[in-house]
Amino acid sequence: MSKDKSDLSNYSTINSSNPASVKLIKNNELMSINSSEPAPPLSHQHPLDLGIEVEKDVGGIEMGVLENGIPYLTQNGLSQISGTSRRVLYDITQEWEHHFDDSVLTKGRMSFIKDYLLKNGFNEPQLYIETVKDGSVSYAYPDIVCMAILEFYAFESRTPNPVAIENYRRFAAFGLRKFIYEALEYTPSDKWKYHHDRVSLLKDSSPLGYFTVFNEITGLIVDLITANLTVNDKTVPDISVGLAWGKYWKENNLASKYGERMPYEHNYPDYYPQATSNPQTPNAYPDQALPEFRAWFKQIYLRTKFPAYILKKADLLPGGEPEMVKIANMYATKELEK
Repeated sequence: MSKDKSDLSNYSTINSSNPASVKLIKNNELMSINSSEPAPPLSHQHPLDLGIEVEKDVGGIEMGVLENGIPYLTQNGLSQISGTSRRVLYDITQEWEHHFDDSVLTKGRMSFIKDYLLKNGFNEPQLYIETVKDGSVSYAYPDIVCMAILEFYAFESRTPNPVAIENYRRFAAFGLRKFIYEALEYTPSDKWKYHHDRVSLLKDSSPLGYFTVFNEITGLIVDLITANLTVNDKTVPDISVGLAWGKYWKENNLASKYGERMPYEHNYPDYYPQATSNPQTPNAYPDQALPEFRAWFKQIYLRTKFPAYILKKADLLPGGEPEMVKIANMYATKELEK
Protein backbone atom coordinates (compact mmCIF):
# COMPACT_ATOMS: atom_id res chain seq x y z
CA MET A 1 0.00 0.00 0.00
CA SER A 2 3.02 2.34 0.14
CA LYS A 3 2.57 3.46 -3.44
CA ASP A 4 -1.07 4.31 -2.75
CA LYS A 5 -0.10 6.54 0.18
CA SER A 6 2.52 8.33 -1.88
CA ASP A 7 0.01 9.04 -4.63
CA LEU A 8 -2.52 10.42 -2.18
CA SER A 9 0.04 12.70 -0.56
CA ASN A 10 0.86 14.01 -4.03
CA TYR A 11 -2.86 14.66 -4.51
CA SER A 12 -2.97 16.74 -1.33
CA THR A 13 0.00 18.79 -2.48
CA ILE A 14 -1.55 19.38 -5.90
CA ASN A 15 -4.85 20.57 -4.48
CA SER A 16 -3.42 22.81 -1.79
CA SER A 17 -1.22 24.63 -4.28
CA ASN A 18 -3.60 24.72 -7.24
CA PRO A 19 -7.32 25.02 -6.47
CA ALA A 20 -8.03 24.98 -10.19
CA SER A 21 -7.21 21.28 -10.23
CA VAL A 22 -10.64 20.57 -8.72
CA LYS A 23 -13.22 20.62 -11.51
CA LEU A 24 -16.99 20.57 -11.67
CA ILE A 25 -18.92 18.58 -14.27
CA LYS A 26 -22.45 19.90 -14.90
CA ASN A 27 -24.52 19.68 -11.70
CA ASN A 28 -22.84 16.57 -10.38
CA GLU A 29 -19.74 18.33 -9.07
CA LEU A 30 -17.49 15.48 -10.07
CA MET A 31 -14.09 16.00 -8.48
CA SER A 32 -10.87 15.22 -10.31
CA ILE A 33 -7.14 15.76 -10.06
CA ASN A 34 -4.80 16.85 -12.79
CA SER A 35 -2.48 13.99 -13.70
CA SER A 36 -0.22 13.97 -16.72
CA GLU A 37 1.86 11.08 -15.44
CA PRO A 38 2.10 8.43 -18.18
CA ALA A 39 1.55 4.79 -17.31
CA PRO A 40 3.62 1.92 -18.68
CA PRO A 41 2.04 0.03 -21.59
CA LEU A 42 -0.36 -2.70 -20.55
CA SER A 43 0.25 -6.32 -21.41
CA HIS A 44 -0.73 -7.15 -24.97
CA GLN A 45 -4.33 -7.99 -25.74
CA HIS A 46 -5.56 -8.32 -29.31
CA PRO A 47 -7.68 -5.23 -30.04
CA LEU A 48 -11.31 -6.22 -30.38
CA ASP A 49 -13.37 -5.65 -33.50
CA LEU A 50 -15.41 -3.26 -31.43
CA GLY A 51 -15.53 0.42 -32.18
CA ILE A 52 -16.01 3.45 -29.96
CA GLU A 53 -19.45 4.97 -30.37
CA VAL A 54 -18.49 8.22 -28.67
CA GLU A 55 -15.58 9.43 -26.53
CA LYS A 56 -15.05 12.87 -25.06
CA ASP A 57 -13.13 14.73 -22.40
CA VAL A 58 -15.83 16.04 -20.07
CA GLY A 59 -14.48 18.47 -17.50
CA GLY A 60 -11.08 16.80 -17.61
CA ILE A 61 -12.48 13.26 -17.36
CA GLU A 62 -12.00 11.05 -20.43
CA MET A 63 -15.05 8.84 -20.90
CA GLY A 64 -16.88 7.07 -23.69
CA VAL A 65 -19.33 4.41 -24.84
CA LEU A 66 -18.39 1.35 -26.92
CA GLU A 67 -20.47 0.14 -29.85
CA ASN A 68 -22.13 -2.48 -27.67
CA GLY A 69 -23.34 0.19 -25.23
CA ILE A 70 -20.75 -0.41 -22.49
CA PRO A 71 -19.83 2.92 -20.86
CA TYR A 72 -16.20 3.31 -19.84
CA LEU A 73 -13.49 5.59 -18.54
CA THR A 74 -10.01 5.73 -19.99
CA GLN A 75 -7.15 4.93 -17.65
CA ASN A 76 -6.56 8.65 -17.28
CA GLY A 77 -10.26 9.25 -16.57
CA LEU A 78 -10.31 6.52 -13.94
CA SER A 79 -7.19 8.02 -12.38
CA GLN A 80 -8.95 11.38 -12.14
CA ILE A 81 -12.12 10.19 -10.42
CA SER A 82 -10.41 7.73 -8.05
CA GLY A 83 -7.77 10.20 -6.88
CA THR A 84 -4.92 7.81 -7.60
CA SER A 85 -2.17 7.72 -10.19
CA ARG A 86 -2.13 5.92 -13.51
CA ARG A 87 0.90 4.01 -12.28
CA VAL A 88 -1.19 2.54 -9.46
CA LEU A 89 -3.96 1.64 -11.91
CA TYR A 90 -1.36 -0.06 -14.09
CA ASP A 91 -0.23 -2.09 -11.05
CA ILE A 92 -3.83 -3.08 -10.28
CA THR A 93 -4.40 -4.11 -13.90
CA GLN A 94 -1.28 -6.27 -13.96
CA GLU A 95 -2.01 -7.75 -10.54
CA TRP A 96 -5.51 -8.75 -11.71
CA GLU A 97 -4.10 -10.58 -14.73
CA HIS A 98 -1.40 -12.34 -12.72
CA HIS A 99 -3.84 -13.54 -10.05
CA PHE A 100 -6.92 -14.08 -12.20
CA ASP A 101 -6.82 -17.87 -11.84
CA ASP A 102 -5.98 -17.84 -8.13
CA SER A 103 -8.84 -19.28 -6.08
CA VAL A 104 -7.66 -17.70 -2.83
CA LEU A 105 -6.23 -14.21 -2.39
CA THR A 106 -4.77 -12.65 0.74
CA LYS A 107 -6.91 -9.89 2.20
CA GLY A 108 -6.19 -6.55 0.57
CA ARG A 109 -6.76 -4.45 -2.52
CA MET A 110 -6.97 -7.26 -5.07
CA SER A 111 -9.10 -9.44 -2.82
CA PHE A 112 -11.67 -6.65 -2.45
CA ILE A 113 -11.73 -5.80 -6.17
CA LYS A 114 -12.04 -9.42 -7.26
CA ASP A 115 -14.82 -10.12 -4.78
CA TYR A 116 -16.70 -6.99 -5.90
CA LEU A 117 -16.42 -7.82 -9.60
CA LEU A 118 -17.33 -11.50 -9.29
CA LYS A 119 -20.41 -10.62 -7.24
CA ASN A 120 -21.45 -8.24 -10.01
CA GLY A 121 -20.96 -10.77 -12.81
CA PHE A 122 -17.60 -9.58 -14.14
CA ASN A 123 -15.19 -12.46 -14.77
CA GLU A 124 -12.85 -11.32 -17.54
CA PRO A 125 -9.07 -11.94 -17.56
CA GLN A 126 -8.40 -8.23 -18.21
CA LEU A 127 -9.85 -5.23 -16.41
CA TYR A 128 -9.89 -3.18 -19.59
CA ILE A 129 -11.15 -3.57 -23.13
CA GLU A 130 -8.53 -2.85 -25.75
CA THR A 131 -9.83 -1.12 -28.86
CA VAL A 132 -8.31 0.91 -31.67
CA LYS A 133 -9.17 4.59 -32.08
CA ASP A 134 -7.78 6.60 -34.99
CA GLY A 135 -5.12 3.94 -35.49
CA SER A 136 -3.97 4.03 -31.86
CA VAL A 137 -4.62 1.49 -29.10
CA SER A 138 -7.14 2.68 -26.52
CA TYR A 139 -7.78 1.13 -23.08
CA ALA A 140 -11.40 1.27 -21.95
CA TYR A 141 -12.21 0.41 -18.32
CA PRO A 142 -15.90 -0.67 -18.13
CA ASP A 143 -18.13 1.14 -15.64
CA ILE A 144 -18.32 -1.89 -13.33
CA VAL A 145 -14.51 -2.03 -13.05
CA CYS A 146 -14.36 1.71 -12.38
CA MET A 147 -16.88 1.40 -9.55
CA ALA A 148 -14.93 -1.46 -7.94
CA ILE A 149 -11.71 0.57 -7.89
CA LEU A 150 -13.53 3.74 -6.84
CA GLU A 151 -15.21 2.01 -3.89
CA PHE A 152 -11.90 0.54 -2.75
CA TYR A 153 -10.18 3.92 -2.66
CA ALA A 154 -13.22 5.57 -1.10
CA PHE A 155 -13.71 3.18 1.82
CA GLU A 156 -11.19 0.33 1.92
CA SER A 157 -7.83 2.03 1.41
CA ARG A 158 -5.80 2.66 4.57
CA THR A 159 -5.45 6.34 3.74
CA PRO A 160 -8.61 8.46 3.32
CA ASN A 161 -9.06 9.59 -0.27
CA PRO A 162 -11.36 12.65 -0.46
CA VAL A 163 -11.62 12.58 -4.27
CA ALA A 164 -12.73 8.93 -4.33
CA ILE A 165 -15.14 9.42 -1.42
CA GLU A 166 -16.80 12.44 -3.01
CA ASN A 167 -17.13 10.83 -6.45
CA TYR A 168 -18.33 7.51 -5.04
CA ARG A 169 -21.17 9.25 -3.20
CA ARG A 170 -22.30 10.93 -6.39
CA PHE A 171 -22.09 7.79 -8.50
CA ALA A 172 -23.77 5.63 -5.85
CA ALA A 173 -26.82 7.88 -6.04
CA PHE A 174 -26.76 8.65 -9.78
CA GLY A 175 -25.00 5.63 -11.30
CA LEU A 176 -21.79 5.78 -13.30
CA ARG A 177 -23.45 4.32 -16.41
CA LYS A 178 -26.19 6.95 -16.33
CA PHE A 179 -23.66 9.69 -15.61
CA ILE A 180 -21.51 8.80 -18.64
CA TYR A 181 -24.54 8.46 -20.92
CA GLU A 182 -25.86 11.89 -19.91
CA ALA A 183 -22.48 13.61 -19.91
CA LEU A 184 -21.90 12.38 -23.48
CA GLU A 185 -25.53 12.97 -24.50
CA TYR A 186 -25.61 9.34 -25.59
CA THR A 187 -28.86 7.47 -26.20
CA PRO A 188 -28.66 3.69 -26.74
CA SER A 189 -29.76 2.89 -30.26
CA ASP A 190 -32.72 0.70 -31.17
CA LYS A 191 -31.26 -2.81 -31.02
CA TRP A 192 -33.77 -4.02 -33.63
CA LYS A 193 -33.03 -1.36 -36.23
CA TYR A 194 -30.31 -3.22 -38.17
CA HIS A 195 -32.40 -6.35 -38.48
CA HIS A 196 -35.69 -4.63 -39.28
CA ASP A 197 -34.07 -2.55 -42.02
CA ARG A 198 -32.62 -5.66 -43.66
CA VAL A 199 -35.98 -7.45 -43.43
CA SER A 200 -37.64 -4.52 -45.19
CA LEU A 201 -35.09 -4.57 -48.01
CA LEU A 202 -35.09 -8.35 -48.51
CA LYS A 203 -38.78 -9.11 -47.93
CA ASP A 204 -39.60 -9.92 -51.58
CA SER A 205 -36.10 -10.58 -52.87
CA SER A 206 -36.19 -14.37 -53.25
CA PRO A 207 -37.18 -15.75 -56.69
CA LEU A 208 -40.50 -17.59 -56.93
CA GLY A 209 -40.00 -21.22 -55.94
CA TYR A 210 -36.77 -20.55 -54.01
CA PHE A 211 -35.89 -19.77 -50.39
CA THR A 212 -33.09 -17.60 -48.98
CA VAL A 213 -30.87 -18.31 -45.99
CA PHE A 214 -31.58 -14.89 -44.48
CA ASN A 215 -35.35 -15.44 -44.37
CA GLU A 216 -34.94 -18.94 -42.94
CA ILE A 217 -32.73 -17.96 -40.00
CA THR A 218 -34.79 -14.98 -38.82
CA GLY A 219 -35.67 -16.97 -35.67
CA LEU A 220 -31.97 -17.28 -34.80
CA ILE A 221 -31.39 -13.55 -35.32
CA VAL A 222 -34.39 -12.68 -33.14
CA ASP A 223 -33.03 -14.95 -30.39
CA LEU A 224 -29.64 -13.22 -30.53
CA ILE A 225 -31.14 -9.74 -30.34
CA THR A 226 -33.42 -10.79 -27.50
CA ALA A 227 -30.29 -12.03 -25.68
CA ASN A 228 -28.87 -8.48 -26.12
CA LEU A 229 -26.27 -9.39 -28.71
CA THR A 230 -25.55 -6.41 -30.93
CA VAL A 231 -26.65 -7.66 -34.35
CA ASN A 232 -25.32 -5.13 -36.85
CA ASP A 233 -22.82 -4.86 -39.69
CA LYS A 234 -20.24 -6.77 -37.58
CA THR A 235 -22.57 -9.63 -36.74
CA VAL A 236 -24.25 -10.94 -39.88
CA PRO A 237 -25.23 -14.53 -38.98
CA ASP A 238 -26.65 -15.31 -42.42
CA ILE A 239 -23.15 -15.01 -43.90
CA SER A 240 -21.87 -17.71 -41.54
CA VAL A 241 -24.90 -19.94 -42.20
CA GLY A 242 -24.82 -19.29 -45.94
CA LEU A 243 -21.16 -20.25 -46.31
CA ALA A 244 -21.60 -23.44 -44.26
CA TRP A 245 -24.79 -24.43 -46.12
CA GLY A 246 -23.21 -23.71 -49.51
CA LYS A 247 -20.31 -25.99 -48.63
CA TYR A 248 -22.69 -28.73 -47.45
CA TRP A 249 -24.72 -28.31 -50.66
CA LYS A 250 -21.70 -28.85 -52.88
CA GLU A 251 -20.14 -31.67 -50.86
CA ASN A 252 -23.39 -33.64 -50.96
CA ASN A 253 -24.18 -32.79 -54.60
CA LEU A 254 -27.67 -31.63 -53.61
CA ALA A 255 -28.17 -29.92 -56.96
CA SER A 256 -28.62 -33.36 -58.53
CA LYS A 257 -31.39 -34.04 -56.02
CA TYR A 258 -33.23 -30.71 -55.87
CA GLY A 259 -32.10 -28.72 -58.90
CA GLU A 260 -29.65 -25.85 -59.30
CA ARG A 261 -29.35 -22.82 -57.04
CA MET A 262 -30.27 -19.40 -58.41
CA PRO A 263 -28.40 -16.14 -57.73
CA TYR A 264 -30.62 -13.29 -56.56
CA GLU A 265 -30.09 -9.59 -55.89
CA HIS A 266 -29.27 -8.77 -52.28
CA ASN A 267 -28.74 -5.29 -50.88
CA TYR A 268 -27.62 -4.03 -47.48
CA PRO A 269 -29.06 -0.84 -45.96
CA ASP A 270 -27.13 2.27 -47.02
CA TYR A 271 -25.49 2.74 -43.60
CA TYR A 272 -23.91 -0.75 -43.62
CA PRO A 273 -20.25 -0.75 -44.75
CA GLN A 274 -21.17 -3.76 -46.91
CA ALA A 275 -23.50 -1.50 -48.91
CA THR A 276 -20.54 -0.22 -50.92
CA SER A 277 -20.65 -3.49 -52.87
CA ASN A 278 -24.44 -3.48 -53.42
CA PRO A 279 -25.97 -5.38 -55.03
CA GLN A 280 -24.52 -8.75 -53.98
CA THR A 281 -25.64 -11.99 -55.60
CA PRO A 282 -25.88 -14.81 -53.04
CA ASN A 283 -27.71 -18.00 -53.91
CA ALA A 284 -31.36 -18.84 -53.37
CA TYR A 285 -32.21 -22.53 -53.09
CA PRO A 286 -35.08 -24.61 -54.52
CA ASP A 287 -38.05 -24.86 -52.16
CA GLN A 288 -37.85 -28.66 -52.47
CA ALA A 289 -34.61 -28.50 -50.47
CA LEU A 290 -36.19 -26.56 -47.60
CA PRO A 291 -36.85 -29.58 -45.33
CA GLU A 292 -33.25 -30.71 -45.73
CA PHE A 293 -31.94 -27.19 -45.00
CA ARG A 294 -33.99 -26.93 -41.82
CA ALA A 295 -32.83 -30.34 -40.63
CA TRP A 296 -29.18 -29.43 -41.38
CA PHE A 297 -29.56 -26.06 -39.68
CA LYS A 298 -30.98 -27.51 -36.45
CA GLN A 299 -28.96 -30.72 -36.22
CA ILE A 300 -25.60 -29.67 -37.65
CA TYR A 301 -25.13 -25.91 -37.82
CA LEU A 302 -26.61 -24.91 -34.46
CA ARG A 303 -24.91 -27.79 -32.65
CA THR A 304 -21.47 -27.81 -34.22
CA LYS A 305 -20.82 -24.53 -36.06
CA PHE A 306 -22.87 -21.87 -34.29
CA PRO A 307 -20.97 -22.06 -30.95
CA ALA A 308 -17.62 -21.36 -32.65
CA TYR A 309 -19.14 -18.48 -34.64
CA ILE A 310 -20.85 -16.81 -31.72
CA LEU A 311 -17.89 -17.07 -29.32
CA LYS A 312 -15.92 -14.90 -31.74
CA LYS A 313 -18.48 -12.17 -31.05
CA ALA A 314 -18.04 -12.17 -27.27
CA ASP A 315 -16.70 -8.62 -27.28
CA LEU A 316 -20.03 -7.34 -28.62
CA LEU A 317 -22.00 -8.52 -25.59
CA PRO A 318 -21.92 -6.53 -22.32
CA GLY A 319 -21.65 -9.80 -20.38
CA GLY A 320 -18.58 -10.84 -22.37
CA GLU A 321 -17.54 -14.45 -22.89
CA PRO A 322 -19.49 -16.02 -19.97
CA GLU A 323 -22.76 -14.67 -21.36
CA MET A 324 -21.76 -15.66 -24.88
CA VAL A 325 -21.17 -19.25 -23.73
CA LYS A 326 -24.77 -19.33 -22.50
CA ILE A 327 -25.97 -18.12 -25.90
CA ALA A 328 -23.78 -20.66 -27.68
CA ASN A 329 -25.31 -23.48 -25.62
CA MET A 330 -28.94 -22.39 -25.70
CA TYR A 331 -29.86 -24.36 -28.82
CA ALA A 332 -28.16 -27.50 -27.55
CA THR A 333 -30.20 -27.09 -24.35
CA LYS A 334 -33.42 -26.79 -26.34
CA GLU A 335 -32.62 -30.02 -28.15
CA LEU A 336 -31.98 -31.83 -24.87
CA GLU A 337 -35.23 -30.57 -23.35
CA LYS A 338 -37.34 -31.98 -26.20
